[in-house]
Amino acid sequence: MLVFDASTLILLAKTDLLELFLDHLDDKAFITKKVEDECSRKPQAFDSLIIQKVIDEKRIAVRALRNRSVYQKLQKDLGLGSGEGETLAFALTQKAALVAIDDRKGIRACKLLKLPFSTAIDIVVRMRQKQILTKQEALRKLEALARHGRYSEEIIKRAMAILEGEQ
Repeated sequence: MLVFDASTLILLAKTDLLELFLDHLDDKAFITKKVEDECSRKPQAFDSLIIQKVIDEKRIAVRALRNRSVYQKLQKDLGLGSGEGETLAFALTQKAALVAIDDRKGIRACKLLKLPFSTAIDIVVRMRQKQILTKQEALRKLEALARHGRYSEEIIKRAMAILEGEQ
């Protein structure tokens, strides 16, 4: 089970990677209701339309968080936003295999909670390694993520070096 936070979902949609990623995903993808709400704040935006399309096609399932006490504890103890808190609470209670998250506090919380996580950049690198993307496509997607995301220059350079270092 893969659980998306809004940050990664939006970045993958903005870079036109979401549908391709889902085409090659061997697991089920989920989001919480709060993440769905966060992703649809601008209903006419390109990323919102793409996300709504994959939800309507049932390629990503929307689930309500049942255990609110885990959510409340995470928010209180770790200072997470509501979407990140719901995502991590859902991932913990459902024993998710992976959390797709690009929020800095959310990533730190994943590390603390020992939840496996992946960022949009990690997804691009992995899609290249699996030969889903060509090297040039992966580099272009990485450049798009650099424009749309809040990544440090170091993170972008490290990912670029991985992609450039291919034989």
